[in-house]
Amino acid sequence: MSTAHASTDLPSTPTIDPTILTRLRHDLAAARYTADGIDEILSASARAALERENPIPALRELGPLADGGTANATLMRLFTLGRTATRAELDHALPNVGTEGLLALGLVREISGEGSDATSAFTATFDLRPYQATDDFGEILWWIVSDLGELATGRALEGEHVLGIGGATSTLIAITPRAEVERALDLGTGCGIQALHAARHAEHVVATDISERALSLTKFNVALNQDTLPEGHVIETRKGSMFEPVAGETFDLIVSNPPFVITPRVKGIETWTYRDGGAQGDTIVAGLLSEIDDYLAPGGVAAMLANWEITEGTAWDSRPRTWLKNSTASALIVQRDVEDPASYASTWLRDGGVTDRDERWEPMTNAWLDDFASRDVEGIGFGHVLLTKPREGEKRFEDFAFIETTGSGPLGPRYAEMLHTRARLAQLDGDALGKLILARADDVIERRHYTPGDEDPMVIDLVQGGGFGRTIQIDTHTAAIVGPLTGEYPLSVFLTAYASLLEAADQAEHAATARETIARTTRTLIEWGFLHIVEQPIAA
Repeated sequence: MSTAHASTDLPSTPTIDPTILTRLRHDLAAARYTADGIDEILSASARAALERENPIPALRELGPLADGGTANATLMRLFTLGRTATRAELDHALPNVGTEGLLALGLVREISGEGSDATSAFTATFDLRPYQATDDFGEILWWIVSDLGELATGRALEGEHVLGIGGATSTLIAITPRAEVERALDLGTGCGIQALHAARHAEHVVATDISERALSLTKFNVALNQDTLPEGHVIETRKGSMFEPVAGETFDLIVSNPPFVITPRVKGIETWTYRDGGAQGDTIVAGLLSEIDDYLAPGGVAAMLANWEITEGTAWDSRPRTWLKNSTASALIVQRDVEDPASYASTWLRDGGVTDRDERWEPMTNAWLDDFASRDVEGIGFGHVLLTKPREGEKRFEDFAFIETTGSGPLGPRYAEMLHTRARLAQLDGDALGKLILARADDVIERRHYTPGDEDPMVIDLVQGGGFGRTIQIDTHTAAIVGPLTGEYPLSVFLTAYASLLEAADQAEHAATARETIARTTRTLIEWGFLHIVEQPIAA
């Protein structure tokens, strides 16, 4: 049995019952209600359609399976796509929890039938879906509860809606460095997924949010997945805005997917708590960055996502540079995308479930465009913000880059190395740089471009396969040095040898310029992971 169903109000948050939750985890795993299990029963085209918010192909494929008793098809159709299931179907899919257990937790409610009747119909009150990943500490299998999305409800999201795992969430997970630390802060926790990830490598995680609903769902998700966390690692929830709940405390890691969406402050224009911080323009992010270094312990790292306004006639990084002008933290800001005001308004209206067929579309779009025009905004940047608090005696650094390319693999480990190497390089002069032992990254290749008939290359590029997949153009001097860097000898050995080659070729007058160019380019290659600093020489 499967029918579409939508309610009008957000339900009360689910009940935490450790005994039932333990049984639920067992049943969900046994039912193969996992990311891998869903991939096995849905075609690639149906999964692609779901990513485009089109559930019809998936429903067509899940229907016969669910009707035939396939447990994970029943659960996906119920908890993700908003269709109903009978008591008999639920009792079969989750035999240790059953319909009564789901009712006790508050994850389903009856909509028709006689209660105990096998044909009674139930609908999900929350989205419950599997989450699988791999991090530095191994495999992850969790189930995450959030408010039902548009695929399930068929209507726009409500203001107090608590999101599940979306694109921004996954991006923040991927860019966060994962060193083992004592204390971590998840600022604006939402459904708690960032806090769960942090608890894999932080002994004590504080998860904050202004929304009591978000904190309740975080507590539920922690309880549901507690057994997968390292023994003794805890997640504590606190209610409050921004840093208010942790005043006077410091952390080794801060992660935040803040409510950075720029929304017009106009009477009658809807806002969504999960994404809108209630301030004009990009001042929420500005305020966060102006304070965040006070909450970082020495050597601590902050990772967050942000939007910033780009006003007419200014560089893209003008706003972020202003925010960090008085900061004591080192900063690496990478802009990944830019949208014009009209595109930005359309993106976030659709995110809230407002389409161009909705009567609110035109007035809300105009409100957005008027708001941006009032500040001469011609673009809105989106990017990654990585900060680190210098230890005693270390110099602060800043780096701003606009990078649209993407390589393979997660950026978290790459960002961790980039922060470390930038901190190291900030302390080094030219002579100290020469003492470094360097090795080319395994994912780097060299490309040479020639004009037909010429012996010398017109352009030499180093191309990165992982990380950002960047291409950096180098000159022939740097190419001659990068080639033999295999982690065996200090850079100065190769600089001296190259100077001797220039002298032998009657080009000694170019040695000083070549050395300066090589040193400058080498720093850049180290900063972006083309070259690694080797602490101990590799045996030849």
